[in-house]
Amino acid sequence: MHNLNFNEQTGRHSFFSVQEKAWHGLGKIVQDYPTSKEALQFAGLDFTVEKRPLFTYDTENQQADRDNTDIVIPEIYVPNFYATVRTDTDTPLGIVGKDYRVVQNIDAFSFFDSIVGGDGIMYETAGALGKGERIFITAKLPDYIKVGSDDLIEKYLFLTTSHDGYGSITAAFTPTRIVCNNTLNAALQNCTNTIKIRHTANAEDRLKEAHKVMGITNKLSQELDTIFNQWAKVRITDGEVRKLIQLAMVPNKEVLRNLQSEQYDELSSCYRNMCDAVFEYSERSPSQQLATTKGTLFGAYNAVTGYFQNVRNYKNEEAKFKSIMFGTGQSRTQAAFDLCSDVAKSKLILN
Repeated sequence: MHNLNFNEQTGRHSFFSVQEKAWHGLGKIVQDYPTSKEALQFAGLDFTVEKRPLFTYDTENQQADRDNTDIVIPEIYVPNFYATVRTDTDTPLGIVGKDYRVVQNIDAFSFFDSIVGGDGIMYETAGALGKGERIFITAKLPDYIKVGSDDLIEKYLFLTTSHDGYGSITAAFTPTRIVCNNTLNAALQNCTNTIKIRHTANAEDRLKEAHKVMGITNKLSQELDTIFNQWAKVRITDGEVRKLIQLAMVPNKEVLRNLQSEQYDELSSCYRNMCDAVFEYSERSPSQQLATTKGTLFGAYNAVTGYFQNVRNYKNEEAKFKSIMFGTGQSRTQAAFDLCSDVAKSKLILN
């Protein structure tokens, strides 16, 4: 069952696809990659959603109201709960609490556009399910930072969000081209580099920055392209990798002093376990087995960033977001970048 939304006002199913017709044969097929504005229109997602107050009635007096049209039954306000309503059709989509923040469809597309600072994302498919309570978007990045001769394996980048109060905003990579409810479920089961954002007051801001948490780099970062390629040519030993990790993961000056004086017994078990986990990631992760990462300076840097993105346990997705964007993850990643820069410039000797 495709479960695509059918808009009776337009007489169209809410779905578009580039070049390839989906198995259900519905929606609009276009030949060229559209802009986000065009994709919204093609997919029938150019509608907004409002939170509206909820009311109910006294059920005991409903029959009296039907029998005697002169009797007016007063509305009873339902506090702290709201209906989400699609404004183009006045269709209720769900019931949500007072803290729920509607993320409009156009804002969902901003996640993709913010990666490249505007139009340029290759939108593949988009659509709405049910009455429009859930939407999905799949796209490809227009360009990848290349490290040596290894390119990032092409996958679809997708985002799905809902307007009914069920589920978070979810963005991830998937090998699945989403065209309906079934393929959306398949994508959710086979996704990687996932970020989830709750529908709260700052959901839009987090959505715009989510690509950074997923490790997606702006295609215009030519400087980083050069730097990473240079690091990929710098060979370092396992011992030097471990030393760089230890320096990058230092939480304070006292630990740094003990590390520099090789007083390893004074180092906390928490710090040592964390360094071991980063080093294990550098040794065992499939991404670390590439020629450009295994035994290279770039691999050491990638081990630190990969630990915070793929290994470390967080209380929830919000905690992960804060750590990588503003907290421990960000500071340790920056420390690793600075250390690798010094090594590449021969300003730091690891021994």
